[in-house]
Amino acid sequence: MSAHRLPPILNASDIRQSFAWFEELGWKKGWDWGDPPTFGGVCSGACEIFLCQGGQGGRGKGSSKSTFGEEDGQTADKGVWMSVWVDDVDVVHRHCLERGLEVVWPPTNMPWGVREMHVRHPDGHVFRISKGIEEE
Repeated sequence: MSAHRLPPILNASDIRQSFAWFEELGWKKGWDWGDPPTFGGVCSGACEIFLCQGGQGGRGKGSSKSTFGEEDGQTADKGVWMSVWVDDVDVVHRHCLERGLEVVWPPTNMPWGVREMHVRHPDGHVFRISKGIEEE
């Protein structure tokens, strides 16, 4: 097998609200399907994520305010965790704060050689925004 694309499918409680959330993050709505829409995609450059309203995977936001640390929040959310690699984690962090998105882990130089932050989608999906420290 030779895979050509690998878009994850995220379970969304409200696809229109998810489109709006991703637009706040800086992504663009690529397409939707249905009337009203129940399936669609968001894009950032060559990357794409599919959204399915009410199906295809789990969702759910845990009670933890942080994804790492003492509360062990990395097991609390029932949504998907995704790693997104960017040019500048700190620029994305400022953008998320300006837009009022839920940052659950601030930009931190991690022992595995990555600077990363986490932002959580309202349905509990967590995006690890990362850049290799050696790339800086």
